[in-house]
Amino acid sequence: MSIADTRARASRLRPLGRMVAVRVLGVLGVLFVLSIIVFAMMYLAPGDIVKNLLGNRPMNPDVVAAVREQYRLDDPVVVQYLSWLKGFLTGDLGESIRLQVPVADAIASRVGITAALCGLAFLVSVVVAVPLGVRSAVKAGGWVDRTGNALSILGLSAPTFAVGLLLLYLFAYYLPIFPVYGGGDGGIDTLRHLVLPAITLALGLGAIIVKLTRTAMLRELESDYVTFARSRGLGERLVHRIALRNAAIPIVTGASLVLTFLVGGTVLAETTYALPGLGTLLQDSVLFKDIAVVQSLTLLVAVVIAAIALIADLTYILLDPRVRRQMGAAS
Repeated sequence: MSIADTRARASRLRPLGRMVAVRVLGVLGVLFVLSIIVFAMMYLAPGDIVKNLLGNRPMNPDVVAAVREQYRLDDPVVVQYLSWLKGFLTGDLGESIRLQVPVADAIASRVGITAALCGLAFLVSVVVAVPLGVRSAVKAGGWVDRTGNALSILGLSAPTFAVGLLLLYLFAYYLPIFPVYGGGDGGIDTLRHLVLPAITLALGLGAIIVKLTRTAMLRELESDYVTFARSRGLGERLVHRIALRNAAIPIVTGASLVLTFLVGGTVLAETTYALPGLGTLLQDSVLFKDIAVVQSLTLLVAVVIAAIALIADLTYILLDPRVRRQMGAAS
């Protein structure tokens, strides 16, 4: 490769590097603001941590003072925030006052089942929704399209807990095919416990992906290149494959972004099915006002969401050559 080619390539990559740097700085700024909001909201919430920790036992002033000193509750708010933020960045998330274990250990012991649930739900939604969306676009107005629209409306409007309770009644109580609650003992048993929660989450997520896929495919099927391909005598199957390849850009980026739908839904699904995941950990910690767990877990979820959004933006740029050409022309 010549020096001129190297310089030309570097000049093309320079706008991409600037864009990535701007996006990363923007994400870090948003996370910083969110960390302040999360920290402030927990201290503004009603309830007393010391009372929650001591329970119904008589609160001796010396005991209360010792507890407040142990958890540094008497430090200025700014000092507490900076100490917590420093610990979060260094991996020291503090100790759970409810579980009496390090917060990092409490999260690590539950993140596996939540990740498995989200992965299975996303896989089910993509495997079902993308073909259904493509078929709905190809046969617009047909019975498949009407069925897909009906399922999409149901998935978007039905509450997660209501869908979960219905599936529990049908497939765990009336037809005892799947377990009622719990996370199982590992392996196939855990997979059986995750099937109904995954379907519960996949219904809402799949509804969004069906709409995205159908809209993207309809736009491509109405394009001039599709008309030209048909005029050349190409078969419908090949034409649909070409259209799907071009529609894959908004489908992939949209599916990446709607992964954030799983974050809110996971809490309700895990509560409905009594799964020992991060959702139930967050719920129990909020009720107990376990500040260290709630703050760390909430900010960790925000980091995951921000990372998914950033990856989705970069994926769109990598998949769409038109964006790269515009960035190259702008430089």
